Amino acid sequence: MPAGLRVLAVDDVPLALEELCRLLEEAPEVAEVVAAGDPISALRSIQADRFDAVFLDISMPGLDGIELASLLAKLSEPPVIVFVTAHEGHAVTAYGIGAIDYLLKPVRADRLSTALAKVVRMAAAGGPPTAPSPLPDALAALPVETAGRTRYVRRDDVQFVEANGDYVRLHTPAGTHMVRMPISRLEEYWAGHGFTRVHRGYLVALSAIRELRSDTVGGLLAHTDLGDVPVSRRHSRELRERLLQAARRGELGPTGAG
Repeated sequence: MPAGLRVLAVDDVPLALEELCRLLEEAPEVAEVVAAGDPISALRSIQADRFDAVFLDISMPGLDGIELASLLAKLSEPPVIVFVTAHEGHAVTAYGIGAIDYLLKPVRADRLSTALAKVVRMAAAGGPPTAPSPLPDALAALPVETAGRTRYVRRDDVQFVEANGDYVRLHTPAGTHMVRMPISRLEEYWAGHGFTRVHRGYLVALSAIRELRSDTVGGLLAHTDLGDVPVSRRHSRELRERLLQAARRGELGPTGAG
């Protein structure tokens, strides 16, 4: 492999990502390093480009490194996976889904060199990476951590989303669920799946809106079966237009929107 490795580095902590990229860029086996600050950005990079290896953190919001690696393993020509984490406890799971190495932070140069040697051997055995393959819909369900247990909330069950600092609260018929992810990031991921921003603190599923109502001071509310969602003045026109388009496509709930 005279051209060297093309590597994707994934970590949601900026300083950790910067250090990992620096170490990889200094390695003689590596020709190019691309950084991704969250798992979904990593998925997009992999869909758009080709990589020999992905160096991947485990503890990340929305979609953790184990889940991301499991998605990548479904590709017809998956990149080589190396985990880079501060936690020892996931090693068995990591190797079980096909990772070739498991580096503990802070990463030592000799351990990185060993991991890269394994990547080089794997890449040489398999030849150059092929064109990117389609990936599954990564955020069709979001993992929710509760009392040490993980459950998954389906996007189709969410009627609206409420911002809560660095978290979002997902409102579903089965209850509300907290997920560590900024609402702006979730808006980006779910915008193509029927969700629209109606307020700086709210996303709503168009299919969940039953009607539009006025509140006591003349503001606009999007009424859902789970409650009213405030609509800011700057978003009201776009919401009405999107509801009209959805109605023409038959995508609204049974009572539509007034």
